[in-house]
Amino acid sequence: MKAVLGIIAAIVLVVVIYLLFFMVDVEQTQEGQLPDVDVSVEGGQLPEADVEMGDVEVDSTTVEVPTLDVQSPEEEEAETTGN
Repeated sequence: MKAVLGIIAAIVLVVVIYLLFFMVDVEQTQEGQLPDVDVSVEGGQLPEADVEMGDVEVDSTTVEVPTLDVQSPEEEEAETTGN
């Protein structure tokens, strides 16, 4: 039983990692440049990137939950005898 749960957990983990890997699309739009290092240093430049995130839709639903009336055998007996 533990082996089956372990296999299922591993499969779920692989699926989650797969979905997260394709959730973000990064494309480099400009090359990076290292600073010139001489007596005087000019600033470098980080590469620019366009990042597109996947869409996540969240909804809310109102659910009516039933209430339970739980009584111990002693409480039921007290109600029937009138004590």
